Amino acid sequence: MSATATSTPTAPATPLKIAFIIGSSREGRFAPVVANWFTARAAEYGGIELDIIDIADLELPTTHPDWGTPRTPELAALAARVVAADGFVVLTPEYNHSFPASLKTFIDLHHTEWEAKAVGFVSYGGVGGGLRAVEQLRLIFTELHCTSVREIVSFHNGWDHFSEGGKAYEVDGAIGAAKVMLDQLTWWAGALRTARASHPYQT
Repeated sequence: MSATATSTPTAPATPLKIAFIIGSSREGRFAPVVANWFTARAAEYGGIELDIIDIADLELPTTHPDWGTPRTPELAALAARVVAADGFVVLTPEYNHSFPASLKTFIDLHHTEWEAKAVGFVSYGGVGGGLRAVEQLRLIFTELHCTSVREIVSFHNGWDHFSEGGKAYEVDGAIGAAKVMLDQLTWWAGALRTARASHPYQT
């Protein structure tokens, strides 16, 4: 995580729509603790309209539908939320040096919906802090024509940073990292939103 913060960019006239994707669905997951912490940071940052997509709340298909197959109303509504977003923040744990299978299923259900948008990451895990999961996600989002921002928020041995009630201990470094990541994310999300409006993205 970065300790160097930059000045907050000028907020766009219309708030940026950022989908915050909570990528863990396992029972007893730690994700809600980190998610609550991050959503508070995003609210403090301002200029963002956050849409929280919690994978644990979704009924994802167990097999990938063929391209061209009509989506169920539920999946169509989910795709519309991805389309509406100007950018994304993905919260991921690290399981066995990678990210959860349910997160990959969610990503693969969409294709053009991701294109020409920005993505940032919040991760947690053991001593690795989820960094290996993020590095794999960067490869996938690059394939989907997303721009991933450099700075991330990472909690090494994440459970040591929060009380049982979910209150953060000393996480000044994480607060600074969240600001830098959001600075970069909102810059790219705003620039790409303008570019998409003036010149539709072509693959």
